[in-house]
Amino acid sequence: MQQNYNLCFHKSFIMKILLTIIGILAILIILVLIIALYSKRDYTVQREIVINQPVDKVFDYVRHLKNQDYFNKWVMRDPDMKKSFRGTDGTVGFVYGWDGNKQAGAGEQEIMSIDPNKQIGIVIRFERPFKAIAQAPITVEAVTTNQTRIRWRMSSSMKYPMNAMMLFADMDRLLGKDLQWSLEKLKGILEK
Repeated sequence: MQQNYNLCFHKSFIMKILLTIIGILAILIILVLIIALYSKRDYTVQREIVINQPVDKVFDYVRHLKNQDYFNKWVMRDPDMKKSFRGTDGTVGFVYGWDGNKQAGAGEQEIMSIDPNKQIGIVIRFERPFKAIAQAPITVEAVTTNQTRIRWRMSSSMKYPMNAMMLFADMDRLLGKDLQWSLEKLKGILEK
């Protein structure tokens, strides 16, 4: 009889511990969701670099989205990704679609506007790992006749409750290092 009592006591004790753990997790989840209600949803990340080439040469290269295969870190994460294209590359309305592995995800980017030798307006529509839309303009400006400053910006917002991720992740650091890597790779290509 004592053995049955001990067994029941242990089961009861384990159940209390499990219920306490579940209760604490539920409180933490509710707390994060409440904080997310009042947290920012928008973010902007921007990086720039100076390339030792004239502005027209830099602009002509970056306005063609297919060239991102050679310098965009996100595109390079899956060399076997499926790509699709609609329209004429380097012109308004051109769409570059991709469907890749877990790291690359799936989506498309479209040239929305072109201001020659100044800016390419690009919108990115992510499908996977989650749906989102980002503005990702690339801006160029002449520093000298043989030097060009290029800026690449990404702006987006996260819907509730996905914006809770921004409580734990520094978007500027996470995305910024990939933008910087991509710009340095671009510089290496154009300065050859």
